[in-house]
Amino acid sequence: MMDEDRDAIAAEYVLGTLDADERAQAEALVLFEPAFAEAVGRWERRLGELNVLVTAVEPPAAVWERIKAQLPNVPPSEAIRLPAIEPPKPPAPETNVAGAEVIDLTQRMRRWRGLTVMTGTLAACLVALVLAQEFRPGLLPPTWRPTPQVVERVVEKPVEVVKEVVREVPSARAAQFVAVFQKSEQSPAFLLSVDTDKRTVTVRQVAADQLADKSYELWIATQPGAAPKSLGIISKEDFTVRATLASYDPLVINNATYGISLEPLGGSPTGAPTGPVIHARLVQVTPPQAP
Repeated sequence: MMDEDRDAIAAEYVLGTLDADERAQAEALVLFEPAFAEAVGRWERRLGELNVLVTAVEPPAAVWERIKAQLPNVPPSEAIRLPAIEPPKPPAPETNVAGAEVIDLTQRMRRWRGLTVMTGTLAACLVALVLAQEFRPGLLPPTWRPTPQVVERVVEKPVEVVKEVVREVPSARAAQFVAVFQKSEQSPAFLLSVDTDKRTVTVRQVAADQLADKSYELWIATQPGAAPKSLGIISKEDFTVRATLASYDPLVINNATYGISLEPLGGSPTGAPTGPVIHARLVQVTPPQAP
């Protein structure tokens, strides 16, 4: 079957102009030939718009009552059987080639004639719809009538915008304090710096010995003779930052004595320094910066 024949049969199948045998063959083709089923789908989408041109009509209630009354007398339908597909026929003898071509052309002309009539009808309906919308919209259903467009002009008045500019005034910076824990006269073991605003302490390892089975622990003594309190273990990293001064007043932080002791791995087991301790006090290294 040629492509134009398949397309024409699909159109006639959708229109419902095929006879019973041709329609049965078309339904079989829909099931077994994807190309033919796709052609039927295209024609259904094209011709589906014709339904819009017909206003829905609700049947009378009496008709539906008569249908329901006759339903018990309708015998059950038989099992659905797919129509048999005839095998392709062998080519006709050469003596009948001319006659076969005439019959084939006649069938094509009939199909194309039906397709032409259908296309012309569709075009005429569309033209009539456009003309009715333009010149006689009252003849159309209310849902098909064109909606008049209303143009509204909005005059915007200038609005005075008041902008509030907020400038951030820098505050004074506190001075920086550093304590040096000497290992020897030539090099320090640790450097300690304190941020009195954030109440944090930072320890920098400089020349302290790294022992695998020992830990360094940081201590603070708020006044002479007071028992030292632990500020935490100093890590093996170059810098150790501890936020452990939140409960101390800045004046106490600046005047306290700090110590670093060598403890067993993990820290002092008694809560007090148990190994050698080196002490240092904070020294102001920068003046306060005014804004």
